[in-house]
Amino acid sequence: MAEGDRLRHLAIRGVGVTVFAQGLSFAIHMISTVVLARLLMPADFGVVTMVTTFSVLLVSCGQIGFPDAVCQRDEMDCLLASNLFWINVGIGTVLTVIFAAAGPLLAKLYGDTRVGPVAIGISLTIFLTSTSVLHTALLKRAMRFTAVSVNEIVGRTVSIIVSIVFAWKGWGYWALVLGAVALPLSTTIGAWVLCPWLPGLPRRAEGTSSTMRFARDVFARWTIGYFTQNTDNLLVGWRFGPTSLGFYKKAYDIFVLPFNLLTVYPVAVSTLSRLRRNPVQYKRYFLDGLSVLALVGMGLGADLTLVGKDLVSVLLGARWEMAGRIFVFFGPGIGIMLIYSAHHMVHLSLGTTGRFFRWGLIEISVTCLMFLLGLPWGPIGVAIAWTVASWTLTIPAFWYAGKPIQLGATQVIGAIWKFIVASLLAACACVGIMKNVPALITAPGSIGALSRIASISFAFVLLYAGAIFALHGGNAPLKRLVGIVREMSPWNRSTRAVPSPQLVATEALHASQATSDGAV
Repeated sequence: MAEGDRLRHLAIRGVGVTVFAQGLSFAIHMISTVVLARLLMPADFGVVTMVTTFSVLLVSCGQIGFPDAVCQRDEMDCLLASNLFWINVGIGTVLTVIFAAAGPLLAKLYGDTRVGPVAIGISLTIFLTSTSVLHTALLKRAMRFTAVSVNEIVGRTVSIIVSIVFAWKGWGYWALVLGAVALPLSTTIGAWVLCPWLPGLPRRAEGTSSTMRFARDVFARWTIGYFTQNTDNLLVGWRFGPTSLGFYKKAYDIFVLPFNLLTVYPVAVSTLSRLRRNPVQYKRYFLDGLSVLALVGMGLGADLTLVGKDLVSVLLGARWEMAGRIFVFFGPGIGIMLIYSAHHMVHLSLGTTGRFFRWGLIEISVTCLMFLLGLPWGPIGVAIAWTVASWTLTIPAFWYAGKPIQLGATQVIGAIWKFIVASLLAACACVGIMKNVPALITAPGSIGALSRIASISFAFVLLYAGAIFALHGGNAPLKRLVGIVREMSPWNRSTRAVPSPQLVATEALHASQATSDGAV
């Protein structure tokens, strides 16, 4: 098999495994959401969110940057990997102590005494996460996405079971805290089993400084994005209290579920990094992938906008009606957020972390301005701000990210605009149909909601497919999607070869001096 075909084969296989795993995680998460929403109160979710708004930043200090640096490097040996491991664990230990000590300050910020003890419990997630980062990164470097995905699913399942059991026993918000701690604990155990590499003592190794700078720049950019994505929680919690924050956070969680389901960053960065010296092939791979993402994302976003209120009502129950109203205003931003997020892949695969950081400054300025403008209208206004910011930033983001390889905005627009128009036409047609069937709109209860979800979604899919056919002069995009889905199926026999864990570590750490350095 030619090298280009092999890379494409591995990439599509990785996408298939990742999307399948994230789909399974999506199902698990939805089940847990349905159960926990009935066992806990909105304020319970709000209290924990007040803490995790800050803790997730520290948890991600190693998770973001280090894996990208490991995957992006041309060579990786045991000495360098060991240094990165101990640096990561050291940073995680210090941040764990700092965050636990900051609990009383967070309690004063929110005016809620429950926040302090919760912060101490959540602080454990920082240290536990730091111990698995390098092992997971080595698995990704060896393109062992199946192993990574299975480990993540198992960890999430364990976390959810712990939360549900303790919520059922009446532990309230502490059930969520225990579930949060169980996730990195389970993931760490799994990562060490799947990649049985033991770090050596830290020593001077070539590449440590440059790798750290790469990881630092990526994390600095991610930090800006993090504050962009969590300023809304801070503002809603500070201005409207834990109950309103609970409603808003649950709507936001459902809003980002499609993003979590379809994001394929590890696969995309690993694949595009290998093509960065071939701009023509790089752009072809990227634009083809972006068009597929637009096809799925814009259709999913438009449909969820139409049925979102009923969907939240069915999933969470009647007392979460406010979350459903908020979600409707998130809906129009789902598809474009998926598209916008793809510009991250360009920066990371090209190694242009400085440009990535500078764009982050623009992103946080625009998005936070939108938040402030929307805040007077409550959580709904903040949801609208998210949607407006995503649409405003998308094309400038791709123009800026693609400049080093002459990936222009017109090329990006050409890959996505027909799917945007098709989703808009199909959604408008569905609204017209709904107005002419008043019995469907007014049908009460869960049965009525399920009927609307099923009938509207069915009509939308048919209309969306028809609009795509008309705009493209044929069904080529749909055939390509079907072909990719078949090829990336986890049950595709041509892609089942699975190397041993020892071979994974050897491949991930391979370098010309492997023998002398004691490679695994």
